Amino acid sequence: MSTIQRRRERLNRQINERLRTLIAAYKVLGGSFTGNLAVDPLHLRDLRQAAEEDGAEAAGTGSDRRRRIRDAVEAALSDIILLGTEEHVRLAERAARDLVAGRPIHTHELVVSLRDFIRAALDLAPIPPDLAIPVQGPTRPSTTGGRGRGERGGEGGRQGTGGGGAAGGMAGGGMAGGGVMLGAGAVEHPSPPDPPG
Repeated sequence: MSTIQRRRERLNRQINERLRTLIAAYKVLGGSFTGNLAVDPLHLRDLRQAAEEDGAEAAGTGSDRRRRIRDAVEAALSDIILLGTEEHVRLAERAARDLVAGRPIHTHELVVSLRDFIRAALDLAPIPPDLAIPVQGPTRPSTTGGRGRGERGGEGGRQGTGGGGAAGGMAGGGMAGGGVMLGAGAVEHPSPPDPPG
C-alpha cells in the first residue's frame, strides 16, 4: 500500500507540474485580445538591418517589444512540444516551423486547444458555445515608465511571459523520478489526465 501511495503521489505531482507548465504557456500565447496579435519572427539582426534601412525609429521600443514577444512565444512552444497532447504538439510544431521560415504566426488555434484541455483536466465545464470570445494573441510585455519600474517590469515579464519556461523547468525536475512515462504519454495519449488530487 505504501508503494502504491508513493506512486500515486508521484503521478499527481507530475500531472500538477504538467498543468502548471501548460497554463503558463496558455497565458503567454493567449494573454492579449487587442492590437496586433501576430508574432513577428524577426530576430535582432533583422531588426538592426531594418533600423539601418528605415532610420533610428525602427530600432526603438516597438521592435524590442516584438522581439521579447517572439522570445516568450518560442519558449512557450518549446514547453508545449515537451508536455502537450498530440494535438498541441502538432499545432506548436507548425507554429515553430513558420517562425523558422520567417512567417508571422497567430497563436489563437493553439490557445483554444490548450484552454479546452486545461478546463477538462481541472474538471471544469466547457466554455459555453454561445459565447463569442475574441481572438487571442500573445501577451505583450508591460511598458516601462522609468528605470526602477522597467527593471521590475522586466522581472515580471520573465516570471510571467517566461512562466512557461520557468514552469517547464519545474516540470523537468518533477519528472526526473518517472517523467519518461509522462513525456511519452503526453504525446501519444491526447485524452486529458485525471484531475489533480
